[in-house]
Amino acid sequence: MDTKIIKQYGEDILCYRLRTARQKKRMQYKDFDKRLIQLYKEEKALYVQKRSLGWEPLIPPVQKGWKRYFVLRDDVARSKQAVFFQNILQKINTVDWSYRKDFMIRKRRSGKKKYLVKEQKLKKPDEYDFSKMEFSDKEKTFFYEEWKYYGRKRYKRFVFSEPWRFVLRVRPNMIDKIKLMDEALETRIKEINSYLERNDFRWAQTKLLYGNCKWRHCNDFEKQKETYLFKDWPLERVLDGLREEL
Repeated sequence: MDTKIIKQYGEDILCYRLRTARQKKRMQYKDFDKRLIQLYKEEKALYVQKRSLGWEPLIPPVQKGWKRYFVLRDDVARSKQAVFFQNILQKINTVDWSYRKDFMIRKRRSGKKKYLVKEQKLKKPDEYDFSKMEFSDKEKTFFYEEWKYYGRKRYKRFVFSEPWRFVLRVRPNMIDKIKLMDEALETRIKEINSYLERNDFRWAQTKLLYGNCKWRHCNDFEKQKETYLFKDWPLERVLDGLREEL
């Protein structure tokens, strides 16, 4: 407490536990941080309520574009292993959407705009997702390992070795149900989002919740650096090693 106030009112004023200007300022910062955390919890709870509202049927159904997915080829569907490959397809199938039935997309090549068919592939799950899909030992024999790099991180994924067994099929994308809406929930979510975005408080909120790093796993790439065989080797030593191998 300020000594001038003690001299003016005496030491009896200490029993009132009055806050100094510095303490008041610090409490304002703490109250602001608590407010940001409270808004995060409220926003999270509102999104949970929004997801739990459910759906209602849309009568009549409406078509919105076209969807494309993989199915068994005709000769495979008539074979004895149709059920076996259908079980694999259910786990690695992909669904794509387009407003065009031919799934053509516009791309620029050599300064000219051309229309090409949009590419679609089967899923290539990583090691974690592959273990969650619960493939049998026989089904695993139809996959081979493929290594890919994401920046400095090296990860493994599994690729189906016989994609010719599946073909693409295009069907109308019919919408037969819609999500239920609550105007009060939507209004409150927009108010919170507008307050945080308009005042640029998202960064401060993330810092309070997850720490000073922009991403919680920002140092993963540094921990998983690859060791290079020729790192810090002089050029002469590298060339000598190549000559010995030849």
